[in-house]
Amino acid sequence: MDIRIFNDAEEIGVAAAELYRELLTEKPNAVLGLATGATPVPTYKNLIKLCNEGKISFKDVTTFNLDEYCDLDKNDKNSYYTFMHENLFNSIDIMEENVNFLDGNTADCDAESKRYAEAIKAAGGIDLQLLGIGTNGHIAFNEPADKFTDEAFKVTLTQSTINSNQKYFGDVPMPRYAMTMGIGSIMRSKKILLIATGESKANAIKALISGNVTPQIPCSILNEHPDTVIMLDKEAASLIK
Repeated sequence: MDIRIFNDAEEIGVAAAELYRELLTEKPNAVLGLATGATPVPTYKNLIKLCNEGKISFKDVTTFNLDEYCDLDKNDKNSYYTFMHENLFNSIDIMEENVNFLDGNTADCDAESKRYAEAIKAAGGIDLQLLGIGTNGHIAFNEPADKFTDEAFKVTLTQSTINSNQKYFGDVPMPRYAMTMGIGSIMRSKKILLIATGESKANAIKALISGNVTPQIPCSILNEHPDTVIMLDKEAASLIK
């Protein structure tokens, strides 16, 4: 596990974008696993900058997002489909047909899970998976549980996750369910980049770095991945040596 500590989120955004630049220079048709929320936004801003400067191109890239809310139209302002287009896709040269999301409104979650897994396999597997981390140690929407998950599934969001994300929905209650990529799918990625910023993530990072692997701390499974980079600001790293 490669742990890197930076002064702030902006420094992380520059460094993370450089990882992508190196990958896309070596493999222009790379398969990227992408995340949503506030944490990856500085990275996406720097990827847009590099693309606009002609230093990278996404025209041959394929992407798979980690998750999508259930019971929410994909064009809703709060959907992850909308988030990704507003914060990245609309500003780079990616082909829309190469952008992949889970269907949060599927009537058959098992069939949707199988479809997504097969699509990832057909694309050659994910070369670089971007992750954030929840205050309770979740990655994607894999909440603390009795066992690790495998492929995508429908999850009931915990109250701590709802508390963290409700601010994006304003006065409108946020969805209580989501379709999310499972731990197994994440761990099959060739390389993983986890970014954590802010004091609220310090306890989860401390638990991750401890090395104790347990599904009660979903992020802890990353200790068993052969190529994981952890980028932290000083606040997120405040409880580790």
